[in-house]
Amino acid sequence: MRSWKSLRGAMIALGCALGLTAALAAPAHAQKKYKIFLSLSYSGNAWQSEAANIVKALAATPPYDKMVDLREVISGTDVQAQISAYQSMIDAGAQGIISFPVSPTGLNRIIKRGCAKGVLFFMYDATVTEPCAYNVSYITAGFGENTAQALVNELGGKGKIFLSRGVPGNSVDKRHTDGAMSIFKKYPGIKIVAEYYGMWSDQTTQSETAKALAAHPDVDGIWAQAGEDGAIKALLATGQKKLIPVTGENSNGFRLALANPDYQARGLKGVSSGSPPATAGYAFKLMMEKLTGKRDLKVHNIQYPLPWVPASAVKLCTSDKFENGCNTFPEGKVPDSFVTEVFQPTLLPELSLVTAQEGKPTPGATIQPLPAEVVAAPDTPGINCSHCNPPANLYPLTKVQPTVQP
Repeated sequence: MRSWKSLRGAMIALGCALGLTAALAAPAHAQKKYKIFLSLSYSGNAWQSEAANIVKALAATPPYDKMVDLREVISGTDVQAQISAYQSMIDAGAQGIISFPVSPTGLNRIIKRGCAKGVLFFMYDATVTEPCAYNVSYITAGFGENTAQALVNELGGKGKIFLSRGVPGNSVDKRHTDGAMSIFKKYPGIKIVAEYYGMWSDQTTQSETAKALAAHPDVDGIWAQAGEDGAIKALLATGQKKLIPVTGENSNGFRLALANPDYQARGLKGVSSGSPPATAGYAFKLMMEKLTGKRDLKVHNIQYPLPWVPASAVKLCTSDKFENGCNTFPEGKVPDSFVTEVFQPTLLPELSLVTAQEGKPTPGATIQPLPAEVVAAPDTPGINCSHCNPPANLYPLTKVQPTVQP
């Protein structure tokens, strides 16, 4: 088994290196540009596509369109493959690597090697513990603990629940689950009867939730990471009239379900929170301001605000933007899997639906400077630092308070 794993890792690394060939062999531009690589590990869901599209759109927005040579590489969920990808980028003369990292610790050595050669590493959403890298993420803002408490409140402190997790080994999944478990462990009446990896995919989550429902049809609630719209579809596919509380992330289909009066009458309750693909755009703009000397960025762990939309706060948009307090698009405007949190008017006024869906710049937009201040994320061992002291309360409730005492 061990030799097979080694062979498999080598084959994946070779495949990744071959996949880089086209990107690294791109013709040189007459005008010198910053050589930036967009490195994805996990791919294949709406969130990853939108985040990558946002970066590509910003790189094509004036004046960055004349300043950036952006090349995209997808290495998959194998750590060794992303290590090989990073090494190839460093060897190709990368000045910046903006990345969704597959592991918080497994990439540290190659990142440190790249930093020593002057490469800037900016991680978005997922994080690493190598101190020379910059982490731009919302995960320390408390998705896990806040959504878990919201579910406990809906269930009155007792009931059988499913945990629908993300991608194993990733810092996002670990931080979410650690935060959630810090709450669930306080309530002996909460029983986790199924725990599975939905891979942040609606399709996989629907399949895994359906299996769990077949084994536990009497489940009382679902705590879900991305892919939560698949959990809703699995519930509806049972044909049972009764629905149950579900907490999840930011898919448009999930928000529409939460606001559906028929579903509410049948028992669906919950809150939409979680990961904004816009973190990728924020990380890219920070990197460019650092590269161009417009920003002296001393903080390496930067926190992005946590979205929080209870069912009662879902509001449909009438245009292609979040305006007048709206936060969800009408059915048919975007796919159910579309992740709504792609706009941030203060940090990313350049973004629009076309940026998230097609990777194209917003017509007429130009890059706007970021606010001078950044919000520092708390030190979280194993997530954004190694040898560090976490705050006394690592999992504070910031969006919801207990209505049921432990």
